[in-house]
Amino acid sequence: MSITPNHNHFDAIIVGSGPGGGITAGLLCDAGFRVLVLERGQDRTYDEIGRDHLRNQRISQYGHNGGPDIEGNPRVVELDPRKPGEMSVVKPHQGGYSNNAAIYGGGARVYGAQAWRFMEQDFRMASTYGVPEGSSLADWPLSYQELEPFYEKAECEIGVCGSAATNTNRAWRKSEYPMPALPATKAHKTLKRGAEALGWNTFPTPLAINSVEYGGRAACVQCQHCVGFACPSDSKNGVHNTLLPRAIATELCTVITGAMCETVDTDGRGRVTGVSYLVESGGSVTRHRATARAVVVSAGAIETARLMFNSHTDVHPNGLGNHSGVLGRHLQGHVYSGALGLFEEPVWDSIGPGVSISTSQFNHGNAGIVGGGMLSDEFIKTPVIFWHRCFPADVPRWGLAAKEWMRHAYTRTIHVIGPIQDIPNPECRVQIDRGVRDKFGIPVARLSGAVHSESLRTGEFMFENARTWLRASGAVRIWGDKPGLHLSAGQHQAGTCRMGTDPATSVTDPFGRVHGHDNLRVIDASTHVTNGGFNPVLTVMALAFRNASALAAELNQL
Repeated sequence: MSITPNHNHFDAIIVGSGPGGGITAGLLCDAGFRVLVLERGQDRTYDEIGRDHLRNQRISQYGHNGGPDIEGNPRVVELDPRKPGEMSVVKPHQGGYSNNAAIYGGGARVYGAQAWRFMEQDFRMASTYGVPEGSSLADWPLSYQELEPFYEKAECEIGVCGSAATNTNRAWRKSEYPMPALPATKAHKTLKRGAEALGWNTFPTPLAINSVEYGGRAACVQCQHCVGFACPSDSKNGVHNTLLPRAIATELCTVITGAMCETVDTDGRGRVTGVSYLVESGGSVTRHRATARAVVVSAGAIETARLMFNSHTDVHPNGLGNHSGVLGRHLQGHVYSGALGLFEEPVWDSIGPGVSISTSQFNHGNAGIVGGGMLSDEFIKTPVIFWHRCFPADVPRWGLAAKEWMRHAYTRTIHVIGPIQDIPNPECRVQIDRGVRDKFGIPVARLSGAVHSESLRTGEFMFENARTWLRASGAVRIWGDKPGLHLSAGQHQAGTCRMGTDPATSVTDPFGRVHGHDNLRVIDASTHVTNGGFNPVLTVMALAFRNASALAAELNQL
């Protein structure tokens, strides 16, 4: 969609229409405020997103389906952390880019929809474990208790299925999930037997997917194209089918797609006044400016930091929010660790989305390990992804032997994998590179750094746990790779605008308000101090409900 506003002044301008921005738009419009949402991607239909097995957000060697456009959106990346300073220019579909979908509604249009609450310990990692040398591990300036009501609100408003009765991930809750868990798959039952033999607790993976009709949308049809693709039944939930339509229905929300925000604008005293943005349409680019009482940046950890750097002025020569040199640092995503197991009989029943059973047995309380991680079975893999990523090292990729392995192993293999609690590194960072610019002439993001050694140690620990689970479940052959040294960012990117109470060590306060700018907020995973041992989107949503509600209250007082 692309709606031309009939005015240029708003109560709030929101940069980005993903989970943070979409929820903020919905709540502000509910409160009667006039809102402009700028989204650099397009509002693609189900058919436009498509089901191309070779070009999607899950495997993008030949392109992807959720944006950004391959041409005109480069980044500069340190591909090999062992060679610091050796930079490469990469396109969005190439390795090292750390892409997050640029599309109306954000990455939730094509995500797998795992909807996890962080644990209590995830908010006080430094107090629990100390601060490893060379890390920037710290406690959050808020607790799980403060966020719990907003986790519940996010689960209800967006729509999450699960089982509180069996969920033993130690994130206590006051109520049952809004919807029951999806049915157990054959892989689920196989892994559950193995976990029971080991004495491990397991439970259905919580998902932002309709297991029954909910919010006027159909139940999941359990197809085989979930993660990486759009949902054919509109039962995969995000802001695109909840809060954003609600905002638009108020007639107070203007959404402009294909709109690239160039700068957050300030006056001579440094107070935020609005944004300047560019719109590409019909082969031409037009520049626009809109003013507002408040600006919210919800562009994802990399693009949010990039915009803040590019909004530098004489008053703020190093970028907005960069008063103490913290902006762009502590970039983290998730190291993923797991293993594959081959079984004698088929364990694949083609019932989607595939991910069905999880354990958080090892998220905390592991001797000698800082944090830990979660393990689940994986989403259904397209055949080409199985061929590309899941063959043992000694199996040929071509010829008769490859075909025979594919024919035998595809339905007999279970992949157990999950994210670990990354230990933030201040040298993992986003900067801007003035020597490389996008199609609008805006300096692009420059990514550098490597995961902390403690993250690698935790990854090895979780690799062995995955192997143990598969072995106990009856796997006759197990293989996989331990995590290696690389920059952690990707779809779970977080941390570049760290929240805190001390402006000397943080970019925003606990409500996402940028220190020194009362009317500028960051509402996305950029503010995460740590990123948990789980998919972070439900935490992004909970924080958005909390912080957008606070913004609405402030706007009412102005």
